[in-house]
Amino acid sequence: MRNAFERSLAASLKKRKMGFEYETLKLSYTQSHSYTPDFVLANGIIIESKGHFRRGAGEAAKMIAVRDQHPHLDIRFVFYNAHARISGQKQTYAQWAEKNGFLWAHEEIPDAWLS
Repeated sequence: MRNAFERSLAASLKKRKMGFEYETLKLSYTQSHSYTPDFVLANGIIIESKGHFRRGAGEAAKMIAVRDQHPHLDIRFVFYNAHARISGQKQTYAQWAEKNGFLWAHEEIPDAWLS
Protein backbone atom coordinates (compact mmCIF):
# COMPACT_ATOMS: atom_id res chain seq x y z
CA MET A 1 0.00 0.00 0.00
CA ARG A 2 1.25 3.47 -0.83
CA ASN A 3 0.11 5.30 2.30
CA ALA A 4 -1.55 4.97 5.68
CA PHE A 5 -5.01 5.78 4.36
CA GLU A 6 -4.88 2.99 1.77
CA ARG A 7 -3.62 0.57 4.44
CA SER A 8 -6.51 1.62 6.67
CA LEU A 9 -9.05 0.98 3.92
CA ALA A 10 -7.49 -2.40 3.14
CA ALA A 11 -7.63 -3.37 6.80
CA SER A 12 -11.28 -2.35 6.94
CA LEU A 13 -12.08 -4.48 3.90
CA LYS A 14 -10.24 -7.47 5.37
CA LYS A 15 -11.99 -7.04 8.71
CA ARG A 16 -15.34 -7.08 6.90
CA LYS A 17 -14.24 -10.13 4.89
CA MET A 18 -14.54 -8.31 1.56
CA GLY A 19 -12.22 -9.69 -1.08
CA PHE A 20 -10.23 -7.15 -3.10
CA GLU A 21 -7.18 -6.67 -5.26
CA TYR A 22 -4.81 -3.77 -4.82
CA GLU A 23 -3.54 -1.92 -7.91
CA THR A 24 -3.87 -4.88 -10.26
CA LEU A 25 -5.95 -3.16 -12.94
CA LYS A 26 -4.47 -0.68 -15.44
CA LEU A 27 -6.81 1.46 -17.54
CA SER A 28 -5.72 3.61 -20.45
CA TYR A 29 -7.23 7.04 -20.87
CA THR A 30 -6.86 10.03 -23.09
CA GLN A 31 -7.47 13.62 -22.24
CA SER A 32 -9.37 15.78 -24.64
CA HIS A 33 -7.39 18.78 -25.82
CA SER A 34 -7.23 20.74 -29.02
CA TYR A 35 -4.33 21.85 -31.16
CA THR A 36 -4.36 24.96 -33.33
CA PRO A 37 -1.67 24.85 -36.03
CA ASP A 38 0.26 28.03 -36.74
CA PHE A 39 -0.10 27.79 -40.53
CA VAL A 40 -2.06 25.56 -42.88
CA LEU A 41 -0.73 25.94 -46.40
CA ALA A 42 -3.02 25.84 -49.44
CA ASN A 43 -1.49 22.44 -50.31
CA GLY A 44 -2.57 21.02 -46.91
CA ILE A 45 0.83 21.05 -45.22
CA ILE A 46 0.62 22.12 -41.58
CA ILE A 47 3.48 24.31 -40.36
CA GLU A 48 4.27 24.62 -36.68
CA SER A 49 6.76 27.40 -36.00
CA LYS A 50 8.80 26.92 -32.84
CA GLY A 51 11.25 29.18 -31.13
CA HIS A 52 11.48 26.67 -28.30
CA PHE A 53 9.46 24.04 -26.48
CA ARG A 54 8.24 25.69 -23.30
CA ARG A 55 9.58 23.82 -20.31
CA GLY A 56 6.93 21.87 -18.44
CA ALA A 57 4.24 22.60 -21.03
CA GLY A 58 4.48 19.19 -22.67
CA GLU A 59 4.63 20.69 -26.15
CA ALA A 60 6.83 17.97 -27.62
CA ALA A 61 4.58 15.22 -26.24
CA LYS A 62 1.52 17.13 -27.48
CA MET A 63 2.85 17.22 -31.03
CA ILE A 64 3.58 13.49 -30.98
CA ALA A 65 0.04 12.81 -29.69
CA VAL A 66 -1.48 15.03 -32.40
CA ARG A 67 0.54 13.23 -35.07
CA ASP A 68 -0.38 9.80 -33.70
CA GLN A 69 -4.08 10.63 -33.55
CA HIS A 70 -4.11 12.30 -36.99
CA PRO A 71 -1.64 10.27 -39.08
CA HIS A 72 -3.19 11.56 -42.32
CA LEU A 73 -2.01 15.12 -41.60
CA ASP A 74 1.33 16.40 -42.87
CA ILE A 75 2.71 18.31 -39.88
CA ARG A 76 6.12 19.96 -40.30
CA PHE A 77 8.22 22.21 -38.13
CA VAL A 78 10.11 25.39 -38.83
CA PHE A 79 12.45 26.04 -35.93
CA TYR A 80 13.91 29.43 -35.11
CA ASN A 81 17.16 27.62 -34.31
CA ALA A 82 16.91 23.96 -35.32
CA HIS A 83 20.43 23.27 -34.08
CA ALA A 84 19.91 24.58 -30.55
CA ARG A 85 19.56 22.05 -27.77
CA ILE A 86 16.15 21.59 -26.26
CA SER A 87 16.20 22.96 -22.72
CA GLY A 88 17.30 20.28 -20.29
CA GLN A 89 18.07 17.73 -23.03
CA LYS A 90 21.06 16.62 -25.04
CA GLN A 91 19.26 16.62 -28.37
CA THR A 92 18.63 19.54 -30.68
CA TYR A 93 15.27 20.51 -32.13
CA ALA A 94 16.34 19.03 -35.47
CA GLN A 95 17.32 15.75 -33.81
CA TRP A 96 14.01 15.63 -31.93
CA ALA A 97 12.07 16.17 -35.17
CA GLU A 98 14.00 13.49 -37.03
CA LYS A 99 13.70 11.02 -34.16
CA ASN A 100 9.93 11.53 -34.12
CA GLY A 101 9.40 11.43 -37.87
CA PHE A 102 8.68 15.10 -38.50
CA LEU A 103 10.05 17.04 -41.44
CA TRP A 104 11.72 20.24 -40.29
CA ALA A 105 13.40 23.38 -41.54
CA HIS A 106 15.64 26.02 -40.02
CA GLU A 107 14.30 29.61 -39.85
CA GLU A 108 12.30 29.62 -43.09
CA ILE A 109 9.71 27.55 -44.94
CA PRO A 110 11.52 25.82 -47.82
CA ASP A 111 10.28 26.60 -51.34
CA ALA A 112 9.84 22.84 -51.91
CA TRP A 113 7.12 22.79 -49.24
CA LEU A 114 5.08 25.38 -51.16
CA SER A 115 4.42 23.30 -54.26
